[in-house]
Amino acid sequence: MQTLTVDLGERSYPIYIGVGLLARSDLFKQHLAGRQVAIVTNDKVAPLYLEQLLKTLEGCEVTSVVLPDGESHKNWETLQLIFDGMLVARHDRGTTVIALGGGVVGDMAGFAAACYQRGVAFIQVPTTLLSQVDSSVGGKTGINHPLGKNMIGAFYQPQAVMIDTAVLQTLPARELSAGLAEVIKYGLICDAPFLDWLEANVVAMRELDMTVLAQAIERSCAAKARVVGVDERESGLRAILNLGHTFGHAIETHMGYGVWLHGEAVAAGTAMALEMSVRLGWISEAERDRGLRLLLKAGLPVIPPEEMTPGDFLEHMAVDKKVLGGRLRLVLLKQVGEAVITDKFPHEILEATLRADYRALVAQLGE
Repeated sequence: MQTLTVDLGERSYPIYIGVGLLARSDLFKQHLAGRQVAIVTNDKVAPLYLEQLLKTLEGCEVTSVVLPDGESHKNWETLQLIFDGMLVARHDRGTTVIALGGGVVGDMAGFAAACYQRGVAFIQVPTTLLSQVDSSVGGKTGINHPLGKNMIGAFYQPQAVMIDTAVLQTLPARELSAGLAEVIKYGLICDAPFLDWLEANVVAMRELDMTVLAQAIERSCAAKARVVGVDERESGLRAILNLGHTFGHAIETHMGYGVWLHGEAVAAGTAMALEMSVRLGWISEAERDRGLRLLLKAGLPVIPPEEMTPGDFLEHMAVDKKVLGGRLRLVLLKQVGEAVITDKFPHEILEATLRADYRALVAQLGE
């Protein structure tokens, strides 16, 4: 087992990474606020892992709340199911909410924990690669709105993050690839040597080489922990973690939540960020193509939905958390391994990026 720390002073917490952590009652119980526990999961994960977690928590007063699966359910109505379950079971301020699931479950359970009686303890148990390397770390919680993804929520840090790599063995291939989009992001924004490593190991990760996956998870979590430790509430540096996300969130919102997986939309959005970085003269076409090849090798889409017009993108991008003072800010690459957040770009460069022929770019790669 590897242990990392998110350094936030008195709110610091550990990230545990290893095989079989779901059965480690000693780990769980040292982070519980009291005997009451509310497990929040979904109808895909519950049949696989809920019974194991209930066994691990024997001796506790446990309430299980099973939500419908999918991004389309990340809303107020589903959030109320968590509150309903906790209130019916009379959970008090000494309870601990445990999120057992992917990013949607983690975001919603964390938001519920932030709100319930104005804040109760919270533990993340991420079960998808994407949630293990990204959404479970850093305290971002929330729900979607029809007009914008993740626009309603709170920063609320967990007591601990328990990453059991064994659960990835039941993860569908499409979900695994979606998680790789966030792994690749870390190489592009802040760790160029990691990008070299990913190029050599991405196929092994897709084949569920658990040793390689554990290394990728640890390095990704370490990168995110460093950034969050410097900028917890995204007032500056932390925004670089959103490479490709502004374009990607526009895709998710326009196409309907859940039609594209989050990681798939981020991958296409990353392709657009790479293209815009080229058009600004910051990275070379060869560097852009390197990023595109790695995304494709990970089994990810790099062509935005052809039915989306530049106007569609601009409409959705105007409702983005990085918009400040009415100005759209984007995360782009100054060079491979160095991201910046900026609003200093000509509008015609953005328009050209939105109109670019990404299908032709892929064809030129010979992939």
